[in-house]
Amino acid sequence: MKTVRDIMTTNVVTARRETTIRELAELFSKYRIGSIPVVDEAGNLAGIVTESDLIEQDKSLHIPTVISLFDWVIYLESAKKFEREIQKVTGQTAGDIYTTEVESVTPETPVSTVADIMANKKLHTLPVVEGKKLVGIVSRIDLIRTMVG
Repeated sequence: MKTVRDIMTTNVVTARRETTIRELAELFSKYRIGSIPVVDEAGNLAGIVTESDLIEQDKSLHIPTVISLFDWVIYLESAKKFEREIQKVTGQTAGDIYTTEVESVTPETPVSTVADIMANKKLHTLPVVEGKKLVGIVSRIDLIRTMVG
């Protein structure tokens, strides 16, 4: 049975929290990739930035619906969600727009499990970690290559 170690890419393009939006755009364009893991100084996985996160920089800001009742303002939508949306739209660095809750796998994870995770959670890539340390990345194309090789 093949494992992630057999198919993962070990030369991973990464970013740091302080990587600028412009630098991220250059990395996405140069390497033609859909997501970039964000690592700390020790190489530990801190989060991930996707092309979608970058594209959100150009979207219109949705102002939440509110009801004013006497002197109260009642949000009909989550104020936290609105704050996060503002942070993403005005973000200047990877740290402003990256996702910290990242699904990841280990080198020993069976390829079939990776396929299940990607299909069920509609993910295109999964960081590969040993402990917290980023050691690789596995993408859908890696899974497809196992079908022909």
